[in-house]
Amino acid sequence: MPFSRLAAATTPTAHLGLGLAAVGRPGYINLGRDGDLPAERTVDALRERTHELLDAAYAQGVRYVDVARSYGRSEEFLADWLKARPDAADVVVGSKWGYTYTAGWSADAEQHEVKDHGLATYERQRAETDALLGDRLDLYQIHSVTPDSPALTDKELHAKLAEAAARGVTVGFSTSGPAQADAIRAALAVTVDGEPLFRTVQSTYNALEPSAGPALAEAHDAGLTVIVKEGMANGRLAAPHAPDMLRAVAEETSLGCDAVALAWVLRQPWAGVVLSGAATVAQLCSNLHAPAVDLDVDQLTRLATLAEDPHAYWERRGRLPWH
Repeated sequence: MPFSRLAAATTPTAHLGLGLAAVGRPGYINLGRDGDLPAERTVDALRERTHELLDAAYAQGVRYVDVARSYGRSEEFLADWLKARPDAADVVVGSKWGYTYTAGWSADAEQHEVKDHGLATYERQRAETDALLGDRLDLYQIHSVTPDSPALTDKELHAKLAEAAARGVTVGFSTSGPAQADAIRAALAVTVDGEPLFRTVQSTYNALEPSAGPALAEAHDAGLTVIVKEGMANGRLAAPHAPDMLRAVAEETSLGCDAVALAWVLRQPWAGVVLSGAATVAQLCSNLHAPAVDLDVDQLTRLATLAEDPHAYWERRGRLPWH
């Protein structure tokens, strides 16, 4: 599996990944994004910002990059960078299919993406991903599986995914919504010819929304690599939006709220890769201090009080505006 490369790495940041959702398209829901990106969010401007982030991340030991078909031109930006950086052969690349980007490079579109987990969408988007990333694609994930997703029961789709796995691409899934744990457990039960289909799971997990934790531990025990997304809760755990409790702990550690929030996730024994969704190099460098944060029992206990009801958390996330 491609993630064995991360297991062998010695850099403290090897298990932090860089997600390009916030810089692959002009509009996204992260808080504070209005001031994070260039005023003119042209394709060239965001390509340049993406490449700056990738250069900085690679220099600091980051070796996993996460993109998706629905993240605007993120696959294209990453593919351009990989072609220009033949020295970056050790980067593990993961992408996702299941959402189609529909905003037409606008931050004000009425609809930014359309979800469809059908076989036809998989085949179309797999061809689009292959055209850009080719043999650099290590992991292909179903994007945002929920308990009612047809991707959990579509045997024809499972067979196609198993064929891809047989050709060397790791097959995984991501989850979203208040029932992430149910989706994870349902996906763990999916088999093809008696063998588990999925080898990775990517889920939202942070101090405000830790409800998927037990199911992610089960996935880890079953042999899956666990990737954590939204460890910063779309900016809600970063200054100036961070809760007072997190601010207090960050002050005690002399590091940023973002580093403490990501350190809290890294403390989970099942967390294989934790994604930074940084939009600036300064944010990325601050995020990468997470492995240096040493949280004591009292601090961990206090941070645990930040957990919200999952339904309330996801309802609030759903109201975040596209900036």
